[in-house]
Amino acid sequence: MSDQTTLDFPAGPDAGAGADDDALNLATYAQRAYLEYALSVVKGRALPDVCDGQKPVQRRILYSMSRMGLGFGGPNGNTGAKPVKSARIVGDVLGRFHPHGDSSVYDAAVRMAQDFSQRYPLIDGHGNFGSRDGDGAAAMRYTEARLAKITGLLLDEIDEGTVDFMPNYDGSTQEPSQLPARLPFNLLNGASGIAVGLATEIPSHNLREVADACIALIKSPQLSESDLFALIPGPDYPGGGQIISSAEDIAEAYRSGRGSLKCRARWKIEDLARGQWRLVLTELPPGVSTQRVLEEIEELSNPKVKAGKKALSLEQNQLKATLLSVLDGVRDESSKDAAVRLVCEPKTSRISQQELITTLLAHTSLETSSPINLTMIGLDGRPTQKSLRQMLTEWIAFRQKTIERRSQHRLGKVLDRIHILEGRALVLLNIDEVIAIIRQADEPKAALIARFHLSDRQAEDILEIRLRQLARLEAIKIEQELAGLRGEQQKLEEILGSPSALRRLMIKEIEADAKTFADPRRTLIQAEKKAVLEVKVVDEPVTVVVSQKGWVRAQKGWASERAANGVLPAEYSFKAGDALYDTFECRTVDTLLAFGSNGRVYSVAVALLPGARGDGQPMTSLLELEAGTQLLYYFAGPAPATLLLSSSGGYGFLASVENMTSRLKAGKAFVTCNAGEILCRPSPVAGGSGATPWPAATHVACASAGGRILTFEISQLKTMATGGRGLMLIDLEDKDRLAGACAYTRSVKIEGLGRGGKPRDETLEIRSLNNARALRGRKGKVADLGFKPATITRVA
Repeated sequence: MSDQTTLDFPAGPDAGAGADDDALNLATYAQRAYLEYALSVVKGRALPDVCDGQKPVQRRILYSMSRMGLGFGGPNGNTGAKPVKSARIVGDVLGRFHPHGDSSVYDAAVRMAQDFSQRYPLIDGHGNFGSRDGDGAAAMRYTEARLAKITGLLLDEIDEGTVDFMPNYDGSTQEPSQLPARLPFNLLNGASGIAVGLATEIPSHNLREVADACIALIKSPQLSESDLFALIPGPDYPGGGQIISSAEDIAEAYRSGRGSLKCRARWKIEDLARGQWRLVLTELPPGVSTQRVLEEIEELSNPKVKAGKKALSLEQNQLKATLLSVLDGVRDESSKDAAVRLVCEPKTSRISQQELITTLLAHTSLETSSPINLTMIGLDGRPTQKSLRQMLTEWIAFRQKTIERRSQHRLGKVLDRIHILEGRALVLLNIDEVIAIIRQADEPKAALIARFHLSDRQAEDILEIRLRQLARLEAIKIEQELAGLRGEQQKLEEILGSPSALRRLMIKEIEADAKTFADPRRTLIQAEKKAVLEVKVVDEPVTVVVSQKGWVRAQKGWASERAANGVLPAEYSFKAGDALYDTFECRTVDTLLAFGSNGRVYSVAVALLPGARGDGQPMTSLLELEAGTQLLYYFAGPAPATLLLSSSGGYGFLASVENMTSRLKAGKAFVTCNAGEILCRPSPVAGGSGATPWPAATHVACASAGGRILTFEISQLKTMATGGRGLMLIDLEDKDRLAGACAYTRSVKIEGLGRGGKPRDETLEIRSLNNARALRGRKGKVADLGFKPATITRVA
C-alpha cells in the first residue's frame, strides 16, 4: 500500500458532457457542481498548505493586518504598532479578500491569538479571547489585536518577490497565494480541519526541534528515519501534558502520516500538615479542559439514571463506589498565575497516591488519545496525506525556491542601482559639460545619451538629480555605495550560482530564527502503560447460567459439585418460552463472551453478572449491539482459554478469550464472514477453570450440512490474535455449508434433524473419527448418520 493518499479531481469541466454542447443532463451537472464545491472546500477552506502552514482565511487575515501596519515591530521597525479593534481587521479582510461571514474570519483570528490553541500564536490579542474551558471570546467590537512578533517569519519577505500574487475575489487588488515562511509553520502550530471526504489533524511541535530537523535534512537529504525521529521525538502541545505512547508508535504515525497517540495529564503531590497530602493537576492533555474533567468526575460520583432505565446500572454503582472510596472532593483553583490547577482531595491520607491517580486516569479525560492525520495541500497543489519526512522535504524545497526568488529580486534591484550610480559617477567626472548640454540642447536627454553613451534610464536619472547631489562629497558616497553594492552583487550571484552557498545561507537563517524564537519543550514524552483500574474481585467459583434467549445470571459455586445435593442444570427456572442454553463452570475473575451474528465478540466480566435469584438479566442490557445484530453463542472461561472459531463457509482459526476481550460495550470485530455465511458454535480447545477442566484437544472434527465428516490434527490450524477469516477447514461442495467444527480428544457428538423434523444425535468415537482422517482443507468422507448434521460438540 502506498504511504500517501491522494485525492484526484476531473481533468476539466466538460468531462462526461454529451455531444450536444447546449445540453447537460442532471447527473453530469450534479457531479460537476459537487466536485467544484468539494475542491473549493478542500483547497479554499479546510486544509493548510505545506509551504506556510496556513489555511486561506488565516493567510488573508495575516496579510490584511500587515497591510494595515499592525506589525509587532511597527511599519518602520519601531517599538510596535498600536492594536486596533478586531472589527476593523475583520471588515478589511471581508471587504478585500474573504467574502464570507464575519464569524468565519473572527473565529479564525481568535484561534490564532489563543496561546492554549496554538503553540506559537500569530496574533497578539488584547482583551477577552476565550479560555481553555470553552468560554468564547468577547465580541469583535470589544477586543483588539495586532500581529505577534513571530509572525514576521511569515510576512517579512512578502514584498521581495518571494511568492506569487493572484487577484482577489473581485479583481480589485492582489493577494498572496502563499506566505514566504522562514520556518515550517505547518508543524509548529499544527492544524485541524474537516473537508469533503478529507480531514486533517496536525499536532504542534517544538520550534527548536523542527529547526534542527530541517538543518539536518538540508545537510543530509538521506538522513535515516531513526536520526530524524531522534530530532523530532514527538508533538509539543500548547498545554503541555505527557505523551505515554511508545517511541515505535510515534515513529509509525510520523512514517505513515496517520496514527493516534496516548496522552495524559501531569500532576504533583503537595504535602500538608500532619501527614496529609493532595493531588494537584497542573497540565492537561490536548483538547481537554478543567471544566470537562470536573463534569466527568461529577457524572461518576453522582450518576444519573440512563434513559429507558428505572435505576442505576450495576456498573454505574460500582464506578461510583470506586471513585468515592478514594476521592473526597475536587476544586478548580486555576488563575492567571496557574493556567491549570485542579486540586483533588483524597478520602483519607492513608489512601495510596497511585490508586487515586490511576482511578482518575482510567475514568476521566485526564488520559485520552490525540489523533495524527498529516493531510495538507502539497507543493503540487494536491491534497495529500504525507509523512513527516515528506512534509519537511517539501517545505525545504519551497524555502530554497523562496530564497532563490528573493535573491533574484534583490539582485535585480542591486544591478539597477549600480547602473544608476555608474551614470552619476560619469556625470560627476564631466559635470561642466553635462550642465552645458542641459542648458543649451533642445533635447538634453538625447544629447546626454549620444555624448556619454548613457542608457535611457541613466539619462532620465541625471535630468532629475538635485544640484546638491553634485557636490564633491557626493562623489565619495557614490563610490562607497558602488563598492558595497558590487560586493552584495557578488554574494547574490554566488547564492544563485552555487547550490552549496544557497544551502549554507538557508541553514544560517534557520539557526538565527531558531535562536530568536526557540523555547523549551512543554510536553513530556515518556512511555507509560495505559491506566487500567483493576477492580478488586474475590476469586471464587461460580456457575454462569445462560438461557436460549440470552438471559444470564451467576450462581455461587459449581453446579457439578452440588449435583449430589440434587441441584441440576435441568432444574433452573426460566421465563415462559425460554430454556437453558448452557452452563459454564468458571470463576468470578473470568469473562463471559457473547458472539454476534455480525462477527463481533462482546465481553462482560463474570463479576458484573447478576446473582442467581430470579431469571437474571438480558445480555443485551449489558452490551451495545448494532441494529439488527443477534447474539448467537456464549462462552465463559479464563483469559488463557482457547476456542476454535469457524464459519459456515468452511474457514476457521484458534483464539484465546484474552484476544477477544474488549473494554468497549460495543465489542470488537473478530470473525470475518462473507455474504451469506454465519458463525458456527465456538468449541473449547484448552483451558477452563471448572471442577473438571477439559484436557487440551488434539484433533479437529468438521461436519458439513451435507453429511460429510473430516478430521485432522489441531496443529494444522493457526492462532489469530486479532481475528479474521482463518484457514480453510474443509473443502465444501456447491450449496453445502459447514454445520460446525469442534476440537476433541476421543469423541464428539453430532446433532441434527431426522425425518419429520425429529431431533437426532450420534456420538462418534475415536475409531469412527479416524476413518475420516485427512489433511486440513480436504473434502472429508460421507457419514451414514441418517440425518443432516446441524451442530457438532466435544464429548471428550
